[in-house]
Amino acid sequence: MAILSVNAGSSSLKFSIHPLDDGEVQASLLTGSIQGLEPGGTPDMSWAVNGRKNRRTLSAGPDAFSGALTGLRELLAGEGSIPPIDAVSHRVVHGGRDFRDSIVVTDEVLEKLGRLESLAPLHQPHNLDGIRAFRDAFPTLPQIACFDTAFHADLPEVASRFALPRALHDQGVRRYGFHGLSYQYIMSTLKQHSARSGGRVLMAHLGNGASLCAALEGRSRATTMGFSALDGLMMGTRSGSLDAGVLLYLLEQGWDHDRLQSLLYRESGLLGVSGLSADMRRLRGDASPAAREALELFAYRVVREAGAMAACIGGLDLIAFSGGIGEHDAVLRSEVCAALGWMGVRIDPARNASATGEAVQRIDAGDSAIEVWVVPTDEGRVAAQAAAALLHATADRQRR
Repeated sequence: MAILSVNAGSSSLKFSIHPLDDGEVQASLLTGSIQGLEPGGTPDMSWAVNGRKNRRTLSAGPDAFSGALTGLRELLAGEGSIPPIDAVSHRVVHGGRDFRDSIVVTDEVLEKLGRLESLAPLHQPHNLDGIRAFRDAFPTLPQIACFDTAFHADLPEVASRFALPRALHDQGVRRYGFHGLSYQYIMSTLKQHSARSGGRVLMAHLGNGASLCAALEGRSRATTMGFSALDGLMMGTRSGSLDAGVLLYLLEQGWDHDRLQSLLYRESGLLGVSGLSADMRRLRGDASPAAREALELFAYRVVREAGAMAACIGGLDLIAFSGGIGEHDAVLRSEVCAALGWMGVRIDPARNASATGEAVQRIDAGDSAIEVWVVPTDEGRVAAQAAAALLHATADRQRR
């Protein structure tokens, strides 16, 4: 048995194959991605299996996504080392209040998830389009939705409620939190490496999307993202937390919904402040004042929110960095940890510099009061495990 785990975006598709051994999902046998799925694009597929890296350009067909799925089917059929696929697990960003656990996708499920597209417009529509496309391409396989919000489903009431009228809260206007598949993977990995993993843990998923999560006993107790994937930290193109009065002001200036949505999701963050790029790597190599300001603001917002997260759980025993920036940007990790030095955080410069996101690595110094780790995340493996658990539970019920 194996699970095909996928993450469909606006112009790309990430995929991995995870075999099962006694019900436990193993490390991926094959990982890959398909780029160029935007309208008019030419899909380009790259993958690695058994240490071999491969790449091929795919035929677009009627549209780029159909060409991508044709290429993926051919790849799976041609790789003799890949066991039969039993299900497809999909990362879905927002589960809302209706979906707290992974679920086999039906038309009714898709319809309900579609109502949440405005809360995650950069992700949810493409996640759901991916499910539809895979359902057509692999009609005999169950399609299973695995939610980024699920890890935060048991947030304390005080951490999930906004200071709004009760009627709005009862309608589902509350803090949901995101990056849950990543946080679940980080917690499970930390349990294998640190005795402090069950204590007061701050996890930092820092990438084009970025958030922090404070956990106690492995469970989410506070997180920076909220009702939508806009809240909290500054991100690649998203604003993060913003005084709502700014939006009222812009409405008074004649801005409409679509213009505001584009501003908040696509024109702000590192891109908006720098005026150059949303890519941290490019900004690191740019000496302009605007680039430096964007970098400083990104680090400042992480430090500010880290202090709030620590306060919510009464201090810290461990910090874990993950995500594209968290795993690869040693300068940011150094800046954040230096700013948190008042809590007793100390990192070892050599360890920090050598942590490249290729493996789990501890980077704190010997005299640090708080452990600091770099944990390469694997959301696909978590989604595959959730799908396998759901299939196993369903089979058990049928046997009874």
